[in-house]
Amino acid sequence: MITAHCSLDLLGSVAALCVCDLSPAQCDVNCCCDPDCSSVDFSVFSACSVPVVTGDSQFCSQKAVIYSLNFTANPPQRVFKLVEQISPSIFCIHITNYKPALSFINPEVPDENNFDTLMKTSDGFTLNAESDISFTTKLDIPTTAKYKYGVPLQTSDSFLRFPSSLTSSLCTDNNPAAFLVNQAVRCTRKINLEQCEEIEALSMAFYSSPEILRAPDSRTKVPITVQSVLIQSLNKTLTRREDTDVLQPALVNAGHFHLCMNVVLEVKYSLTYTDRGEVTKADLSFLLGTVSSVVVPLQQKFEIHFLQENTKPVPLSGNPGYVVGLPLAAGFRPHKGGALPCRLVAQKVKNLLWGQGFPDYVAPFGNSQAQDVLDWVPIHFITQSFNRKHSVLQDSCQLPGALVIEVKWTKYGSLLNPQAKIVNVTANLISSSFPEASSGNERTILISTAVTFVDVSAPAEAGFRAPPAINARLPFNFFFPFV
Repeated sequence: MITAHCSLDLLGSVAALCVCDLSPAQCDVNCCCDPDCSSVDFSVFSACSVPVVTGDSQFCSQKAVIYSLNFTANPPQRVFKLVEQISPSIFCIHITNYKPALSFINPEVPDENNFDTLMKTSDGFTLNAESDISFTTKLDIPTTAKYKYGVPLQTSDSFLRFPSSLTSSLCTDNNPAAFLVNQAVRCTRKINLEQCEEIEALSMAFYSSPEILRAPDSRTKVPITVQSVLIQSLNKTLTRREDTDVLQPALVNAGHFHLCMNVVLEVKYSLTYTDRGEVTKADLSFLLGTVSSVVVPLQQKFEIHFLQENTKPVPLSGNPGYVVGLPLAAGFRPHKGGALPCRLVAQKVKNLLWGQGFPDYVAPFGNSQAQDVLDWVPIHFITQSFNRKHSVLQDSCQLPGALVIEVKWTKYGSLLNPQAKIVNVTANLISSSFPEASSGNERTILISTAVTFVDVSAPAEAGFRAPPAINARLPFNFFFPFV
């Protein structure tokens, strides 16, 4: 980097750049590159809002001006340095012979004076039969467009509507469903119960009638198929309809009350797509209910899920962020080169059975202190192996299949208030022999864990106090004269 001091007139076009100079013929506060500022203005500046002004960053070498303030001078002055910066990028412009190409050219705006001239310089417009034929031919060519993440799903008339709440809790029907964006929303809809038959958003046809385009601007349409219809009564009981016919809302008078039947309460879309970004199937499930004047305004729920073709759905823990209470997604690095070796499989199954941080000791009582190490009960580890019948030893693999934990406890203390005390813990890892699977074959192994508690209390024996002992001393002449 080369540093040089020079006057403002020698700095060229870089010094003329000043992005903080917003007021014409006035000094902008803390704008050190503003030519309208004087020494009196610099005395009230706190710092330079734009300390560095650089030229075009596309060049390998570019000039830059560094501004600062010298408050020790009287009056305070601005200080600037002209430096030459080297671009760290390996793709930069070393020399250019056509500087206008580095920026966009302002287009000439047509008006009544230059319109004829612009028409002569342009290609103009051609509307003939030959162009119409070529345009029709282009329409027959299959499109290569595909849906991308977040792109609205197109239908035959516009886009697939997915109602949701925007600025308030009220439902907005003009919200488009986005590709690969799983959603589940609830929103409220204010309705006039007497006009429920005329509200489209309460009808099944509003959600099942659109046809989704297989790909953007495609001629192939994917119809929406109704898979199930559940009917919810006023007492919240659910009944599944045998048919999936489209039902219309119906207004019923029940005495002094008005009821609207077959109202859409929940809508669930399930769209199947390919790895090429095309929609191949669209399923729909409804929950219909009866609405009374008591539940107005109405709350509706809408869900949409995307499933890839020829794949099994994997439960997610959030989209995209994790949801509190759901498990962390984890996995193993795939093994290269065919089937997993027996030792690796056995170790993974053993880690799965033991879990993370299997303990070595168990507290005898529920309130045992950690510092009383000698009172804690050690866990005894046992490993057992069993060979299956008709198994060939040289082609078999010993895999852990079960972890059995046995906890022995006893009643301790008084008969009136006995306390449970753990006296022994045994962890038994049981392994079995399995034939080794060849490359490309899969085998399902069932593993299990079990915990048993065994009462080893001795029969209680009633205890009585010993009879008192008589310790009497007689006078030495008590039996005189007989003894």
